[in-house]
Amino acid sequence: MNDKFNKTGKIALILLAAGLLLMILSFAADSKRAFFNYLLMFVYIISIGVGSLSIVAMDYMTDAIWSTPFRRIAEFFSASIVLLPLLAVPLIFGMNSLYEWMHEDAVLNDPVIAHKSAYLNSTFFIIRLFLYILIWMIFYFLITGNSQKQDKTKEFKYFKKNIKLSMAFGPVLFFTLTFAAIDLMMSLLPHWYSTIYGVYYFAGSAVGALALWSFTSALLTEKKLLHPDIKPNLFHSMGTLFFAMIVFWAYIAFSQYLLIWYGDIPEETIWIHVRMQNGWQYLSAASIFIQFLIPFLVLMPGASKSNLKVLKYTGIFMLAAHYLDLYWLVMPGLKRGFIFGWNETGFILFMVGFFIMVFKYKASKVSITPIEDPKLEHGLAVKLYPDISID
Repeated sequence: MNDKFNKTGKIALILLAAGLLLMILSFAADSKRAFFNYLLMFVYIISIGVGSLSIVAMDYMTDAIWSTPFRRIAEFFSASIVLLPLLAVPLIFGMNSLYEWMHEDAVLNDPVIAHKSAYLNSTFFIIRLFLYILIWMIFYFLITGNSQKQDKTKEFKYFKKNIKLSMAFGPVLFFTLTFAAIDLMMSLLPHWYSTIYGVYYFAGSAVGALALWSFTSALLTEKKLLHPDIKPNLFHSMGTLFFAMIVFWAYIAFSQYLLIWYGDIPEETIWIHVRMQNGWQYLSAASIFIQFLIPFLVLMPGASKSNLKVLKYTGIFMLAAHYLDLYWLVMPGLKRGFIFGWNETGFILFMVGFFIMVFKYKASKVSITPIEDPKLEHGLAVKLYPDISID
């Protein structure tokens, strides 16, 4: 497996080096804008890493059969959680540039921010951030560790342990991801609040993680790097789940907008107003097509859900759409109107290289197929859609 991914590792190193260089230049040219881009990159990595771990947990919680041959791919990408403590350090140094509530004069002169200061303060913020990461890391090491022990020992007890761990991870995921979204992004505008914001970020994270999972699974199958007995119906189930989460994201996005519009409360409508002017209105309108209508129409036909090329390119498309969604959430906090240029490029290149390197490292250490999982044989033998072609 090492030889098969050597070229991938070289590509990852080039992307990481180029991205890091451009990131340094971005900080030198405009540190405030660079810190907002860094925050965007950080929440994107969280969404993919934690979202991938939720896919692994889903496989165990639902006793799904079709997803087992692909589960290790999600396990590999969830390994990015381990690097979150390191990635969080620059973010802490940029808190003054990012958050209005970090400024003493804002707290003293604004009664709303002063009222929230018991929660929105640097010490408590940092404690919460590392607590979320610690919780995610614990579940990552326990779940993936048991999965790998299953391969080595063939003992069924590790499979049963992961079912229990995954059931516990469900509510923990909901609360930690919700509060992480509130802390990292919603507090960029401390006057604004939304009770559905955490669900919105969760839905986007699920779409992003499924997009990367679908793309990688389709690509590796084309390259004949996955189990040779993988059949089209497994991709049909994957495409159906991908399609369903895109619809779920759209439902949550519309629900948030509808609640704000119907309530017509100044503290809520200000968030929408910012995104309806200074160039942001074009991205707001485009997101309806990019993040919902286009993938909805592409994946709606039954045959599309099991077509490798469709899943592969839709996966790439939705990874970019997920980035634009988070860009739409984070960058208006810079209060400069819609901007996109070379300053953003380095962070994107670094993210791409980062995920490729994480996958390459894990694939060189662990079998890409959970060879001793008790569901694997049943998953490969499922024949629900024998007439569907993956070509």
